Amino acid sequence: MPERGRMNAEFYRLMENNPVIAAVKDEAGLETACRCRNVRVVFILYGTVCSIEEIAGRVKEAGKAVIVHLDLIEGLGGKEVAVDFIRSHTEADGIISTKPQLIRKAGECGLYTVLRVFILDSMSLKNVPRQVRAAEPDMLEMLPGIMPGIIRNVKRTVKVPVIAGGLISGKEDVIRALSAGAISVSATDPAVWEM
Repeated sequence: MPERGRMNAEFYRLMENNPVIAAVKDEAGLETACRCRNVRVVFILYGTVCSIEEIAGRVKEAGKAVIVHLDLIEGLGGKEVAVDFIRSHTEADGIISTKPQLIRKAGECGLYTVLRVFILDSMSLKNVPRQVRAAEPDMLEMLPGIMPGIIRNVKRTVKVPVIAGGLISGKEDVIRALSAGAISVSATDPAVWEM
């Protein structure tokens, strides 16, 4: 396990022992993820300020960890008060965000944190260590997740576990990402969740 002051050992073990994460983007996906026995961690990629409490509650009722993608919840702005809202009004275990200041705030509030980064070119790749230093996340989610060479490169430059996400569509993609050093993969495809 990485040596990180804030790294939550329970969160690390959960991700390590459940290498496929259900990333849900609608009600149908939520229902499937809640029923899927293989799924232990659910990334919530949809909802509104009015519905996120109920969505997170349904995932918790199904006995799964719930991580809310704060940037994708309608009605919650990119302000630190959004973290406070998730902490006090939902049963979420943690958040995902592309915004380092929200990740840092969530960590201070005792939530699990996943910094999401998009690797679009060499410049965005070079910025990853700076973003990780600024946010101090528990984990880093890299998109797209189908780049084993880039996953290995990032693993060498940051000291937090990497989750591969985006464009994961089959067993081969999962195996390549995990073999390259990702701790888990996140996928929106229910067929991947059942592997």
